[in-house]
Amino acid sequence: MKGKPFSLIKFRTMRLPRPGENIYLTDSERVTKLGNFLRNYSLDELPELINVLKGDMSLVGPRPLLMEYLDLYTEEQKRRHDVKPGITGWAQVNGRQNITFSKRFDYDVWYVDNMSFWLDLKILCLTIKKVFIKEGVITGQSISDVDDIGLLMAASNDDLERGNINDLWGKS
Repeated sequence: MKGKPFSLIKFRTMRLPRPGENIYLTDSERVTKLGNFLRNYSLDELPELINVLKGDMSLVGPRPLLMEYLDLYTEEQKRRHDVKPGITGWAQVNGRQNITFSKRFDYDVWYVDNMSFWLDLKILCLTIKKVFIKEGVITGQSISDVDDIGLLMAASNDDLERGNINDLWGKS
């Protein structure tokens, strides 16, 4: 909460860039066969349950992003850190990978303002539905398709090479 750093536990679904390879490749060019399966069924998020048990995350809340992006948020967008990050959230059930980062942040702030047990229950039910019908899973989308606030430009090569770009996507 409040942008407190923690280590997000996830399965690696993309291979590291090869020497001299463009690090800004689309998922379809770097995702592994196992990674594709894990992503299609949203199984790549299961290790985050450990983060929930440790108290770093909640089941529902804004998806965590890299610390390097904190300075890029507007004051309004920073409000997404007023609650614990979640495995799934309002943005994930209202577009998942099909919406821009700024729209995701709008949904995150809306969630902060409207958070309740019943809303969390609704989000969890919608998440289960979307996982079973595989709605919003896009393998092959370029991050530039949804990055309307310049997060990719702020990403360091080290973050991308460590595979942290998956966190930037804010997948559910």
